[in-house]
Amino acid sequence: MPSRLYFGEDDFLRCRFTVSPLWETQEVVRTLKRPERHGYHAPWLRRIGAAAAGLDLAPLWLLMPQTGHCPDWLCPPPIGPSATFEQEIAAVRAADPARAREDTARSLADTPGALESARGQAWLRQPARMIEELADAMEAVWHTLVAPDWPRLRALLEADIAFHSRRLAEVGLGVLLPEISRDCAWDAGTLTVSFRGEHERLLGGQGLVLLPSVFIWPNVVSTFEHPWQPTLAYPARGIGALWTEPADHTPDALLRLLGRGRATVLAALDEPASTTALAHRLRLAPSSVSAHLTVLRDAGLLTARRYGHQVLYERTPLGIALASGGD
Repeated sequence: MPSRLYFGEDDFLRCRFTVSPLWETQEVVRTLKRPERHGYHAPWLRRIGAAAAGLDLAPLWLLMPQTGHCPDWLCPPPIGPSATFEQEIAAVRAADPARAREDTARSLADTPGALESARGQAWLRQPARMIEELADAMEAVWHTLVAPDWPRLRALLEADIAFHSRRLAEVGLGVLLPEISRDCAWDAGTLTVSFRGEHERLLGGQGLVLLPSVFIWPNVVSTFEHPWQPTLAYPARGIGALWTEPADHTPDALLRLLGRGRATVLAALDEPASTTALAHRLRLAPSSVSAHLTVLRDAGLLTARRYGHQVLYERTPLGIALASGGD
């Protein structure tokens, strides 16, 4: 069943990419329940298995029907590219109880027996308490399962945004969206998204938030009903290698030229990354990585681009040639 988003002239000017730690936290919970999503994440699932077993995820799973509505208040649209989990979960805790109750009742109705269950009825009687309970559950998932790997996850998401931002400048929105996923089709200002759910939305000048996600694969979701910000969540590029430890393929000539530290940093920049992400990936002190990045940039081997509060480093053509060993 398709979802259709209708763009007006102003909407083309208000499309933006962003990252959401809260969204990834929600999708982690969903992934743990859905074996069809496990393929790319098997190493991670093995590593976090014991920690996940210690969490009570049943309340969150109750609001994640296989088909149907998930409450928007529990994972609202991203605040902005630099929003922290703490800022996003604060917005969840500030949800209006009456609206949250209505949204939750709609979701419960899409899971057989959920609306009549003791927990479902208790939530509808005391929506303020429901908000607190579910926000606490999301926060526990974040701290236990997501936060320890967030530098790695964020680096991949930011690399996806850097790539697709360049493609947007090169080919425009109508070409980019079908490239993002084969489930997206574009025709004369209308985006059609094939997924389990159906709705139509006139963007009305709000534009569209494009949200790469690590854990949403293989799905694409056109999510959030009026009055929430229209959002398209899609699988980020590069998840196939996300949980593999990088091998050291630094060319010997590069090691002799730059020294091991700088050569390792340059070789690791297959995609744009921040100082923190590189330090986490290479198991080096952020101060050391920062010093190496500065030297490499001053030598013309890297460029730096600000994205929110993050600075992303990327190889120049000369840096690419050196890192590839001149191939």
